[in-house]
Amino acid sequence: MTAIAAAGAGRDPVKYILIAAISLFWGLNWPAVKTILTQMPIFSLRAIGFTAGAVLLLGAAKLAGHRLRVERAEWPALAAGGLCNVLVFNLCTALGQSLMPTSQAAIIAFTMPAWATLLAIPLLGERPGRRQIVGLACGLAGLLVLLGPEALSAPPSALASALAGPAVMLVAALAWALGTIVMKRRVWRSNPMVITGWQYVLCALPMIVLAGSEARPALSELHAAVWAGFAWHIVCSICVAQALWYVTVRRLTVGEAAVSTLLIPVVGVGGAVLLLGDPVTPRLAAALVLILAAVACVLIRPAKR
Repeated sequence: MTAIAAAGAGRDPVKYILIAAISLFWGLNWPAVKTILTQMPIFSLRAIGFTAGAVLLLGAAKLAGHRLRVERAEWPALAAGGLCNVLVFNLCTALGQSLMPTSQAAIIAFTMPAWATLLAIPLLGERPGRRQIVGLACGLAGLLVLLGPEALSAPPSALASALAGPAVMLVAALAWALGTIVMKRRVWRSNPMVITGWQYVLCALPMIVLAGSEARPALSELHAAVWAGFAWHIVCSICVAQALWYVTVRRLTVGEAAVSTLLIPVVGVGGAVLLLGDPVTPRLAAALVLILAAVACVLIRPAKR
C-alpha cells in the first residue's frame, strides 16, 4: 500500500462496508458449518464447498469479463495463499468444531490478528502503532474473556482430549495469518474472484480424492437445515466473503485487516446463540464490548486539526 493510500484508508467508507459484509458472512458461517457437520463428513463438506466455489467464482468472473488466465509469476503466491487460507484453515475449522463447541472454536481461530500483526513486522516491515497495539490488546482480552477459565481447567486425565480441539484451531489461526501475509506481499494483477476461484480448484482436488473414502447420506436424507447451511456456506462464505477478504487485504494494512476480523467471532457467537441455542452470559457481553473497542481503536482515526 502506498503512503497516499495508507493515509486515505482511515477515511475510506468502503472498508467499513467490506468489514461489515465479511463479518456477517463468515460469522454466520460458523453455525452453518456446525449444522452441516451433523450429517455430512468433513472431507465431503470441503469437497462440495471448494468445487462449488470454484465453479461459481470462475463462472461469475467470466461473465463479468475478467480474464481467467493467471500470470505465471502469480501462481506461487496464489498456491501458497490457497494452501493456508483455504485448505488448511477450512479443514482445521471443520475438525475443530467436531472436537469442541462452536463458540470456543471461533474464538481460538480469531486469535489470527495477533499472529498476523506479529508476522507482518519481519515479513512486510509494518510497525504497529500505539492505537493498533491497544486495539490488539483489547481484542485478545475479549477473546480470552469469551473463552473463559474453564477451557484451561481440564483435569490431567482429560488434558489431551481437551487440548486437541484448541490445538487444531490454533493451527487454523496460524495458517490464516500466514496466508494473509502471503496475499499481502504480492501486487496482484488478477481479479480477486479469479484468484479465489483458482485457489478453490487447487484445494478441491485432494478433497475430492479423500471424500471418496467417506460414507455420506443420500441427498434425500439431508435435513432442511443442512440444505440451508450449505446454501449460506457456499454462496456467502465460500464465494462472496473469501473474494471480499482479498479486496480488504488490498485496501488495508495487514494489522488493520487482521484486527477488523475480530467482529466475526462476535457474529459467530451471536449466531450460535440464536440458531444453535447457546446461552447468553455476562461474559459474552463483556467480550463483545472489548472486541468492538478493538475494532474502533484500529479503524477509527482521530480527526486532524
